[in-house]
Amino acid sequence: MTAPLTFLFMPESAYGPTNNCVGIGAELVKRGHRVVFAAEASWAGKLAPLGFEEDLVDLAPPPEGDAAEQSAGQFWKDYINAIKPEFRKDTIEQLETVVAPIWQELIDGAKHCEPQLRDIIGRVQPDVIIEDNVLCFPALVTAGKPFVRIVSCNPLEVRADGVAPVFSGLGEHEADQWATFRDEYDRTHRPMWEDFAAWVEAQGAPPLGDLDFIHSGVANLYVYPEELDYTDARPPANTWTRLDSSVRDTDDAFELPEHLRNGDDPLIYFSLGSLGSADIALVQSVLDALADGPYRVIVSKGPRHDEFELPANCWGEEFLPQTRILPLVDLVITHGGNNTTTEAMHFGKPMVLLPLFWDQYDNAQRVHECGYGRRLPTYGFTAVELRAAIDEQLSDAAHIERVRAAGEAIRARDGLRRAADVLERVGAESRQP
Repeated sequence: MTAPLTFLFMPESAYGPTNNCVGIGAELVKRGHRVVFAAEASWAGKLAPLGFEEDLVDLAPPPEGDAAEQSAGQFWKDYINAIKPEFRKDTIEQLETVVAPIWQELIDGAKHCEPQLRDIIGRVQPDVIIEDNVLCFPALVTAGKPFVRIVSCNPLEVRADGVAPVFSGLGEHEADQWATFRDEYDRTHRPMWEDFAAWVEAQGAPPLGDLDFIHSGVANLYVYPEELDYTDARPPANTWTRLDSSVRDTDDAFELPEHLRNGDDPLIYFSLGSLGSADIALVQSVLDALADGPYRVIVSKGPRHDEFELPANCWGEEFLPQTRILPLVDLVITHGGNNTTTEAMHFGKPMVLLPLFWDQYDNAQRVHECGYGRRLPTYGFTAVELRAAIDEQLSDAAHIERVRAAGEAIRARDGLRRAADVLERVGAESRQP
């Protein structure tokens, strides 16, 4: 048995990366280790009840007055709500109006919290530092401790020539468009990257790779099922370990509401994530399409839950224990966030995908081209098309069995155990003389 170790996690503030780290951290706590979260400040009081220590950071000057009490991940909810009109643009146009501004917000946050992180590391004295984010925080790689990177976004984030460019949503059959997208990424990102890379080195960190915003670690983990992975075109390097899924066991118990328990109509889970659900018009268009259909629908209503009503065949709340609900349903309608995508695969559920921004397009395209779901145009689908996509996914017994079997195989690979094994090994090696 490995001697008790101290692990410091710094996840991105959004629910997906934080919940991924919660799952891995809970496995480490079960094994007798100390786990500390240097999460963003709006997570205060939400991680300690799960058995973790909280030593949190501000990514911007703390709000004052009534705004001081924020819900978890509020930093990004507010930001995404402000830029959501840009989601209607093509992915190549989003590079300038969505992707680059998000990078800049991340950069501003990293610069703001750098002194805080150095203080936290000094207090915690971790054996291993783990970051689940897309951006370098220099304090994490200059602390003289082993640094482990987690990618809980689509693995195209680790760029390579043989696969589609990240954020593009371009398929395998669209390779003739890859170079144009990469050129536009370079144009819209290089000046910002050059400024950030210079700042990173000024903090004492190693140089970043060209147009990379983060370093690799002594070990690297990525969360993506083998069934969707790109390993045929780009085998992972030796330092990379795939976690086919990372499904936490910390969600609350769940029972179906009584009026959804009975009947033969398909049971659907609808979630656009904590960020995407801020687009009330889009949420409403999906609900309108489902309202009179032969479906029973569980709706993750999100932060604007009190601004819309659910049809009679739907039920939902602001927050739902997603990992308890997914095993119960027949199909998932999702934005294609990495967390929901990999969890739907973990439980063997077909998907209909409506991507909005960032890597959601890449996940939606990959699920579609690998045959585990159907991607629709997020702002261009009709009610007839949405219903047809649902029926397509649920009417073919062989298809349902294929998706179910994939989930069984993914669960057997036990991503949480694999992640904890890697982190324990890194920690044990760091203590060797």
